[in-house]
Amino acid sequence: MRTRVLLGVLALVSLVAVFTTRVSSKMPDFEVYWTAGTRAAAGAPLYREEDGHFQFKYLPAFAVIAAPLAAVPLAAAKGAWFAVSAALMVTVLGLSLQAMPTLRRSPVLLVVLTFMAMAKFYAHELVLGQVNLLFATLVVLAIVWMRRGREAGAGLLLALAVIVKPYAVIFAPWLATRRHRGALLTMTAGLVALLLLPAARYGWDGNLLLLENWWRTVTETTAPNLMNPDNVSLSAMYMKWLGPESPAPVLAAATGGILLILAAIVMMGRGLLTTTDTLEASLLLLLIPLLSPQGWDYVFLIATPAVMLLINEMAALPGGLRYATIASIAIVALSIFDIMGRERYAAFMGLSLVTVFVLVEYAALVALRFRRAA
Repeated sequence: MRTRVLLGVLALVSLVAVFTTRVSSKMPDFEVYWTAGTRAAAGAPLYREEDGHFQFKYLPAFAVIAAPLAAVPLAAAKGAWFAVSAALMVTVLGLSLQAMPTLRRSPVLLVVLTFMAMAKFYAHELVLGQVNLLFATLVVLAIVWMRRGREAGAGLLLALAVIVKPYAVIFAPWLATRRHRGALLTMTAGLVALLLLPAARYGWDGNLLLLENWWRTVTETTAPNLMNPDNVSLSAMYMKWLGPESPAPVLAAATGGILLILAAIVMMGRGLLTTTDTLEASLLLLLIPLLSPQGWDYVFLIATPAVMLLINEMAALPGGLRYATIASIAIVALSIFDIMGRERYAAFMGLSLVTVFVLVEYAALVALRFRRAA
């Protein structure tokens, strides 16, 4: 007991030290949320070109939910969100463990190995002040609740996840394929209610205008980000390889279509398996950063349950794919600027090799269904 308390105190002191010395002056993405919340509280426009690279790109309902942040000074709000994010990091690891269909390895080993595999993404998330850990927590908790028969609550969690990150809408078609439709119904109803939420502050027409401006902002600010080294989407991968004046968009769409077809095949291959939600949801979580043109490398943290599932079921993979998966997870985990050096890291990211190795992990998840492992 004393050891646990001591470790807890040391962890707390370490987090405070990291925040005060390295993070408090950063967290630029959190500043975007804080500003959007301030604007929503005042009923002001949310989407402004003058914000430049840090334009607000989330649904209007996100800003309304973030409005209470306006009552807290930015520095204090940053500190609170850093603490919440650190707690969510631990939470998503714990929930991922609960989501495993069957534990093949020691729980401690699974958590430690998964943390090591995802640590660089978690660190980047904390420095930016992003909301991917919140998104991952909502989705993985929904998976756990579905496994426990709490369909209605799971659907509401996924509806809230769409507001946090709109690409969570990918879970709606999946829910429609499941034996139980309760989560789909509550997700749909919850999402409609949340999309209408800003109308209470902006009025009906004002809310429609906000949604129109949101769509314009998202679609018009995507192309310039594709050549960014940290963009790991399929679109960015082909754009980096072939250049802007090339069939890159067609190839990205074709590859994305193949990955979606594979996901559909996995879902059709449930057969008599009784615990299928974790593998299928993990597959979609891994797919999101690949399909989203705004797929920054740290977004892969949402695939925490996918990586844990692969580690847990590694023995079920065929030999060649098993070694390729181990190598992929290790290389992605160790592709860190401080380890590789400036030039090698720049070349590694410029070639979108992270995307290539994640595709190996995707193939391994698909193989688990054909091996009837999950």
